[in-house]
Amino acid sequence: MLEPIKQSNDAMCEARTEKAVNTCEDILYTVDDKPGLVESLFAALQHVLASFVSIITPTLIIGGVLGLASEIPYLISMALFVSGVGTFIQARRVGPVGCGLICVQGTSFAFLGTILATGFSVKASGGSNDDVLATIFAVCFLAAFVEIFISFFIEKLGKVIKPVVTGVVITTIGVYLIKVGMTDIGGGQWLLTNMPEKFASPSNLIVGFSVVALVVLLNASKNQWVRLTAVVVAMIVGWILAVILGIAKFEVGEFDLIAMPIPFKYGFNIDFGAMIAFGFLYLITAIESTGDITANCAVSKLPVKGANYLARIRAGVLGDGVNSMIAAAFNTFPNTTFSQNNGVIQLTGVASRYIGLWIGAILIVLGLFPVVGAVLQNIPKPVLGGATLVMFGTVAAAGVKILASEKINRRSLLIIAVSLGMGLGVSFVPELFINAPKLVTAIFGSAVTVSGLTAIVMTLILPENYSASTEHVN
Repeated sequence: MLEPIKQSNDAMCEARTEKAVNTCEDILYTVDDKPGLVESLFAALQHVLASFVSIITPTLIIGGVLGLASEIPYLISMALFVSGVGTFIQARRVGPVGCGLICVQGTSFAFLGTILATGFSVKASGGSNDDVLATIFAVCFLAAFVEIFISFFIEKLGKVIKPVVTGVVITTIGVYLIKVGMTDIGGGQWLLTNMPEKFASPSNLIVGFSVVALVVLLNASKNQWVRLTAVVVAMIVGWILAVILGIAKFEVGEFDLIAMPIPFKYGFNIDFGAMIAFGFLYLITAIESTGDITANCAVSKLPVKGANYLARIRAGVLGDGVNSMIAAAFNTFPNTTFSQNNGVIQLTGVASRYIGLWIGAILIVLGLFPVVGAVLQNIPKPVLGGATLVMFGTVAAAGVKILASEKINRRSLLIIAVSLGMGLGVSFVPELFINAPKLVTAIFGSAVTVSGLTAIVMTLILPENYSASTEHVN
């Protein structure tokens, strides 16, 4: 989801004013146009289809890994509800909040590792499921102030957060999460822990890797709509295959007819150590959102330079921070802008921000009915694992792409090596801080935080002329 904060000139019209840029022939409806009812509904459904799986998947993973099965329908409902509210705010603009574009908001994958680490820490201390969620949501709520604060200085952030830093962080996120996807392909964490003899059964592996293969096959299609819906179609086919092989179960427990959004339903417990880790991730999210909004401006044929562009970026990142606070308050996980929806804008030629209002309304309606979450909770683990393995691999590849876009000299190579070594080392050997104070464990127990902080510190303390040779490492 993270893109460099720059776009090539051929992605834009030659004129630089918004009025002139909006006259581009390949845009059917510009940012401030109002399409008709049929066009609006059709375009909005395309965006919902492109983002739906990504919105619900983090909640399915967190709920499954942390053993929150009874809460998953409600948590999914809140994920959809808040995504709708956040998308509406970004498109509509509420005072200084919102970029005024089709910026679909959804649950961020970047926070997954730290959320899981925080949840395990609370459980290890004897906390209940409510204590786990109370701590996670309280920390996410308070740490969101970091992104809100950063939004006012977003143009200066690039002087501190270099591509090497963002590349290392995004790569670490992807590599760390690949283990989660592969575990689900085998049948899930619960099966691995409680019934290891049934883990990675032939049926589980056939279903999981069939989903991976189908995602790859569909993405190789020349039809853009087929590529856009590849993950959704692959999961549906995988679910059918799981039913045929007898590994799919469908159990719908009790749930309310309507999911009432209740602020801090599970309580409010503060963990100051975890706040530091989450605050760092909000810093990375601000960079990620800047890239996504820049790409959105480009495909919408708006300027990616000048005062209007910077105003959109500030308002969009501020919207991200505010929406993440709303998410935590209403019992779901931090939100961010989704880059895949920029592809839908390019595909349909509909850049009207009023479509964002329709998208928001559809997601809000879906979120109000827990039956949606109750049904989706039954997605077989191998199906979910096959889809997320590709998603997480894509995240890691995006990080590698960012690193590859830079000229790697001895200094940057050392930063990358040490940062990845430290971050992934903590991931591979979580017992490293077993005897450390709880505050230290909360901060440095996250692979993403360790790799990111290491990269930032080394970037600041190693002089630019550290490399004794001007030759670049191939």
